[in-house]
Amino acid sequence: MTAAQETPLRVSFQDVVVEFPTAQGPMRVLDGVSLDIRQGEFVSVIGPSGCGKTTLMNILGGFLQPTSGQVLLDGQPVRGPGPDRGVIFQEYGVFPWLTVRQNIAFGLRLAGNQVPKAEHAAIVERYMGLMGLKDFAEHHPKHLSGGMRQRLALARAYAVKPEFLLMDEPFGALDAQTRSAMQDLLLQVLQTEGKTVLLITHSVEEAIYLSSRIVVVTARPARIRTVIDVPFGYPRAENVHEDPRFGALRAQIRELVMQEYAAQARQSVRLSD
Repeated sequence: MTAAQETPLRVSFQDVVVEFPTAQGPMRVLDGVSLDIRQGEFVSVIGPSGCGKTTLMNILGGFLQPTSGQVLLDGQPVRGPGPDRGVIFQEYGVFPWLTVRQNIAFGLRLAGNQVPKAEHAAIVERYMGLMGLKDFAEHHPKHLSGGMRQRLALARAYAVKPEFLLMDEPFGALDAQTRSAMQDLLLQVLQTEGKTVLLITHSVEEAIYLSSRIVVVTARPARIRTVIDVPFGYPRAENVHEDPRFGALRAQIRELVMQEYAAQARQSVRLSD
């Protein structure tokens, strides 16, 4: 038994199927997806655009119910959203009318939050410090750069102490340098906080750099094509990009993803005939 298998099983996708109604009939988005995620894992899902990756995350987030199959969280079916799952989207997901301090504090005031009220101010200060936002505590999001707004989104998600972090292309809108800095910041915070993460990404390099496992999914309807163990431990640093294994893994995953893009293109041609 590997070290990963010895850690508790937290999430289990069991033969999950999702279909959406269309004028032409049901459109299958996920098709028989089964996947286990264990405590402390960082799992990235990568595949063609529009294949169903975000749908997978939305089911675990509790925003969507499967057509058939089920998703279990600690052995119980996921019925809806909960404070144990923090969700971060590409669009930042911060409130423009609230300051940095107020944004981070927002989730702490919700009824479902378990953090004692007496600790709220200290928690806000802690995450402003971790994310380098203390000098901007009274600023509104419109005065922040894209990278800083995403740091704010991370801080707000972390403040309510979720056990799981669900991230949908969180750095996709950032320039390359800011994206790299945000990846390093995420790894630093995870080293401190220790979370279980599901990341949706189109970046092969990002998936390898951040993840303990990478799930490659097919063109729609999404099925799991393969699951790859990343051969690098934590903590990680930029020099991992120079490891020959990094380059080999990048080439392998890119080839798999490009094959699925080609399959998706063939599907489009058939549908247009």
